Amino acid sequence: MGNNKLVRYNWSIAICFCKDPISVSEPDSVFHPVLTGNSVTDVPASFVADPFMIHHKEQWYLFFEVLNTTNNLGEIGMAHSKDLLNWTYDKIVLRENFHLSYPSILKYNDKIYMIPESRQGGGIRLYEALDFPHEWKLTKTIIEGDYADPSIFYHQDKWWMFALKGTDELHLFFANSPDGKWQLHPQCPLIPKSLVNTRPAGRPLYHNGRLLRFAQDGVPIYGNKVRAFEIEVLSTTVYKEHEITESPILKASRKGWNSAAMHHIDPHQLPDGSWVTCVDGADISFLMPNKSNNSNTKSEWAL
Repeated sequence: MGNNKLVRYNWSIAICFCKDPISVSEPDSVFHPVLTGNSVTDVPASFVADPFMIHHKEQWYLFFEVLNTTNNLGEIGMAHSKDLLNWTYDKIVLRENFHLSYPSILKYNDKIYMIPESRQGGGIRLYEALDFPHEWKLTKTIIEGDYADPSIFYHQDKWWMFALKGTDELHLFFANSPDGKWQLHPQCPLIPKSLVNTRPAGRPLYHNGRLLRFAQDGVPIYGNKVRAFEIEVLSTTVYKEHEITESPILKASRKGWNSAAMHHIDPHQLPDGSWVTCVDGADISFLMPNKSNNSNTKSEWAL
């Protein structure tokens, strides 16, 4: 096996304007790549991924994972834009001594919070913006355990959060507030032992009366595509969903910046009723194995 090559995913971030969040891959949709690892100016970066946007005080802010090659850890970077097409990278706004990614952003009671993936820190952590968008403070660990890609949303007077348990189980939690006491849904694992539909691929949202959940399809390769599911029943005791007919809604193009993989989506409706969606995608590089390559991140290397 000495001639095996390592595959490196070169993730980057793009913007797409579309008629709705499930038509992102229609032929008339145009992706505009806006950020790559080369956009990062304060640390050496091999890629950017997992984008989440928020509109605040007449400006758009984009938070995302930056893979810092000096420590081989994910850190949270930020860029801003007024027109959604021209983005200015700012800096790393959150780092820990463990890997961070998937920086989900939310507003609650006039405050802005971030819930990144922090599984290497032992659980799901809630950070509050002390001076948005640059200064963040850890509020608390809201859920203990080995959870990835926490995806929070509000529905019928409660807060809900999907998360990947381990590598192949979908779990669901609920609470009265983001900083409150989170409870595990009694049906968990909602989906056990699957790489096709358990890992979140962005925050759930409402569209045309449907509550949609997005999931990464990791078969046959990591980041293969994004699937969408309509949540039929959501209560503190019962959960039901089905995959929508339009799914999968994102997949690799086999050429260019997203030739090998796409695994994340974050749609936002604009005042005119149209949608803007930030996504990530990857092409690949092939490198010979090297004992010094000891990546422990979820997305840079694969055999």
